Amino acid sequence: MSYTSGIFPSRIVCLTEETTETLYLLEEDWRIVGISGFTVRPPRARREKPRVSAFTSAKVDRIRELEPDLVLGFSDLQADIAADLVKHGLNVHIFNHRDIAGIFGMISMLGGMIGCEAKAAQLCARLAENLEGIRAAAAQFSKRPRVYFEEWDEPMISGIRWVSELVGVAGGDDCFDDNSRQSLAKHRIIADPQEVVRRAPDIVLGSWCGKKFRPASVAARPGWSAVPAVANGQLHEIKSSIILQPGPAALTEGVSEIHRIFNAWQAQQR
Repeated sequence: MSYTSGIFPSRIVCLTEETTETLYLLEEDWRIVGISGFTVRPPRARREKPRVSAFTSAKVDRIRELEPDLVLGFSDLQADIAADLVKHGLNVHIFNHRDIAGIFGMISMLGGMIGCEAKAAQLCARLAENLEGIRAAAAQFSKRPRVYFEEWDEPMISGIRWVSELVGVAGGDDCFDDNSRQSLAKHRIIADPQEVVRRAPDIVLGSWCGKKFRPASVAARPGWSAVPAVANGQLHEIKSSIILQPGPAALTEGVSEIHRIFNAWQAQQR
């Protein structure tokens, strides 16, 4: 009798998008039997896979019916879901990465979990090469913009660590780099909106976690007419699907879009 056959999971439920996207990029999407309802990358996933969860809630009975041998989630916000699934005897792994290195770590670990270390290493190499290309282009900037990234508006929440780091890769400096080191959103709340005014960002990037960013409402905040980004019309939306998921999307389309905005701003400084 062989105890080593079938040691890698072949029925995986992904409770967030980044592991779904990673498995598709690894061409291991055949393993996925359930996904998050918020999944948009890749688009075909919504057509091919049943949706079994939101972000802080899940259809536990439906997940059990799928008989997964592994359930993948992300962060403390899914701790209750994970605990419920574990009580029902399922294997659950919660990733908790909050920076660029952590994203690479997630991809590498996931590759190991499914016995595809080499393919995961190749994917990481491609993603790293893309980042280095953008970093090299940004090094040519004559001036780096000061940037305020807003993850939510009521209350105002500044960007998480991987976002702050990608702002740096793309050629800018995060005005709230100190906040970004706080992993929990509640610790990144900006209690005094005038603090943004004092830090005087040249560019405001908004990604309101699935809600449409409204530049006009930002510009209308009391005292914000003095903010260089507001005075110069530098209020830009970054779609949450390409920046707020700690996975391949942020390291490709997300950082590229940020760099495009910075590059356009740079051209106006000449």
